[in-house]
Amino acid sequence: GPKLMDDELYTQDLTAVCVPTFPTPDVIANQDLQTEILKGTPGLYFFRPRRSHLLDLLMQSWWNQTQSNPLEQRYYSCVPYLLGEGQAMMYSFRPKEKRRAKIPRVPLRPPDNYLRDAMVKTLAGSDVEFDILVQVQVDAHRMPIENASVLWPEKLSPFVAVGTLRIPRQKFDSPSQMAFAHNLSYNPWHSIAEHRPLGNQSRARRRMYWELSQLRQSMN
Repeated sequence: GPKLMDDELYTQDLTAVCVPTFPTPDVIANQDLQTEILKGTPGLYFFRPRRSHLLDLLMQSWWNQTQSNPLEQRYYSCVPYLLGEGQAMMYSFRPKEKRRAKIPRVPLRPPDNYLRDAMVKTLAGSDVEFDILVQVQVDAHRMPIENASVLWPEKLSPFVAVGTLRIPRQKFDSPSQMAFAHNLSYNPWHSIAEHRPLGNQSRARRRMYWELSQLRQSMN
């Protein structure tokens, strides 16, 4: 169907990260966080008097961990999307197999590309499959659209498996593939209208992701 951005005609980008909520509730708070990061004082965003974000810090600390292999991790959309007109959802990708690779050089700093190396080793030996999960919004107050720091309760609406993502055994780190990756762009708005991103932070990401991809591609 017709796409919401015309720079990618044949893709549906499903971006996801390994924590189930966004680090900031809305785009204004995100601007505050980015300002502190540029100053080199991100802790002030969470501990600022009279405008702290201690609950956001707690949520991110609870879920974040040192990753062993990107193919072993569960991913979350963090922000809601449409599941057809009038219905919001969150989506998630969960590995079908439970694996835990060894992180090299722990407790010292791991090699810079150890995550890529772990994926190379895994996909050299076997296919990898993820369950594609969807969580449907059933309560607009407890499962908000505009506050991305709220964890949607699974007691109200559990994640349901709707498909399988299969990554076939392959070699992906050839020089030509790495050159392609340097110029690849992704944007949650590379989407059809029926699955468009929802919420103020998603609306801001449309422009920001596009600007950043233009800058990166011009540099590369």
